[in-house]
Amino acid sequence: MPDKPLPDVVAPGLDVLFCGINPSLMSAERGHHFARPGNRFWPALHRAGLTPRQLAPEEDRELLRYGLGVTNLVDRPTRTAAELSADELRAGAEALTALVTTYRPRVLAVLGITAWREAFGRPKAVAGPQPERIGGAQTWALPNPSGLNAHAQLPDLARAYADCARAAGRAQPTTTFQSRIVQPVTRPERT
Repeated sequence: MPDKPLPDVVAPGLDVLFCGINPSLMSAERGHHFARPGNRFWPALHRAGLTPRQLAPEEDRELLRYGLGVTNLVDRPTRTAAELSADELRAGAEALTALVTTYRPRVLAVLGITAWREAFGRPKAVAGPQPERIGGAQTWALPNPSGLNAHAQLPDLARAYADCARAAGRAQPTTTFQSRIVQPVTRPERT
């Protein structure tokens, strides 16, 4: 299997594993999550109190220090998520389930309600906590932070991310948070 265009930022026992839909072309090119300038992921995390300062995309591995991680539902980079097929989203759900089962975060937060509905077969799902658990994790479907998503503004995203983190037992602000993660774990090489 070829290397992922955008590596997961994941370790065992995270408080929240955020799951984007798929990498943008810019994120794949730069090798960092949510790298497009108009993406509101990093400002929303900071405003939610989950990071002590606003991280830059190049600092995505720093998330592990705060008990947070990030992955994608689909590995294939595109200009917009609308270019993904339903089959890709459903296959991504299977791969995500395996990842969550392996790393066991407290909460899985899928960033894209439409993608959640399609990938997990929940056509009537609404934003917020979901009734099912995946790999033992509570699940949340949250608004996508892409600048293309005009339905959710930055304060809405920050509030949703903070609510999700509280479900994982997180207190704000994170400036005093000590992650349970001592050493990030990398996936073993496949042979």
